This record gives sequence, C-alpha cells and structure tokens, in this order.
Amino acid sequence: MAAGQDPHALEARDLYRFYRAGEEETLALRGVSLTVGRGEVVAVAGPSGAGKSTLVACLAGLEEPDGGVVLIGGERISHRPEADRARARARRIGVLLQSANLIGHLDVRANIRLAQHAARGGAGPQAGELLEDVGLSHRSRALPSQLAGGELARAALAVALANDPDILLADEPTGELDGQSEQQVLDRLRARAEAGGGVLLVTHSRQVMNIADRVLALRDGRIQP
Repeated sequence: MAAGQDPHALEARDLYRFYRAGEEETLALRGVSLTVGRGEVVAVAGPSGAGKSTLVACLAGLEEPDGGVVLIGGERISHRPEADRARARARRIGVLLQSANLIGHLDVRANIRLAQHAARGGAGPQAGELLEDVGLSHRSRALPSQLAGGELARAALAVALANDPDILLADEPTGELDGQSEQQVLDRLRARAEAGGGVLLVTHSRQVMNIADRVLALRDGRIQP
C-alpha cells in the first residue's frame, strides 16, 4: 500500500435506503455498515429481497442513500452532486453486473477505451494488457453479441477494471455461467484482490463465497451478527 493510501478500498457507515409507492414505504437498507480492505474479497449473501442490489447501487454511487455515508479509497462519494459521483465512480469504482456492462455496437477493445475515456484519461492499464489478463486477446474486435457466455463475463470484467479501480463491485457475477466459465471468472476476481484491489461480491453462489476472505449475511436490510 502506498504511503498515505487509505487501507480501506471501501467503507460504508450506517446506510439507510427507503422507497415510497403511494402511502407504502419499504425500508431496503437499515443501518448497514461494512468495510472492504485492499487485497480483500468480501461476499455479501442473502435471500432475494434482502437489499443486496440496493446495497450495490448505493456503494457504487448509482443511488444516494437516505442516510449514512460511502467512502471509496477515503473519498466520500455519497451526498454529492451526480456529476461528482459519476467522476468518482469512473475513476475509483469498477461495477460488474450480471447483465454485463458492455455497449452492444462497440467491440470489446472499444468498450474498454470508452470506460477509460469516461475517467478522463485515468492511468489504468492498456486495453491489450486487460484483455490478456482475462484471456480474451484473440477476441478484442468481437462485438458483445459474438461472445459466448463465459467470454462475455470476462469482457465485462475487463471493462470494470479499465481504470484500475480501488474497489470492484460485482452483483451475481457468475449467475448465468457454467462451471468452467464460473471458475475462470472467480480466478480472476481472486487475482484482482491478490494484486491489491478490493472486491465486494453480492451472490447466492456457494462457489463465489468460497473465494471470499469474509462472508456477510444481509437479511431484511441489515447485516446479521
């Protein structure tokens, strides 16, 4: 860890999030606090409706928590203007979604370059290096629609890592993959942590939990003791 670098890739303190529909109010997060250290993989597990996807959205700055604060690498990203959150997200956060995070009309290499452009010239790795790391050098000119399921997941991971983020947030990263493809993605997520990045995984999968240093149980919007 560099001198002066925050030891936490991610820190969340007392997060609350509620939604209103008419007179009905749903409290999705109820005082969630957690940390992810640099070099650590943390899995968040829980049943459907526990608040896992809401948690990822708040941690990524895609939604504002109604209470609490989120810090990425020591920088507060919550309760800031959307433009500021978007810039911080581009520089500091990699988001890997089950539905993939690729633009359909761009090839894999162009998707990586677009992510790097969004960070305004961030000092991330070269596209070729990222593609080699995920085993897709030979598919750099392929469109997302031309990729098999495992290839698509690895391409999405390369895009999520395009700007060498402090934290990688993954929502069910292997939910639609076969066993071999799942293991390839998990190996690369584990390697990301071993290289000094923080990784937080939201999952139902026992295989995903097995690569984690810690597993947190989320139920009814709360981290269980």
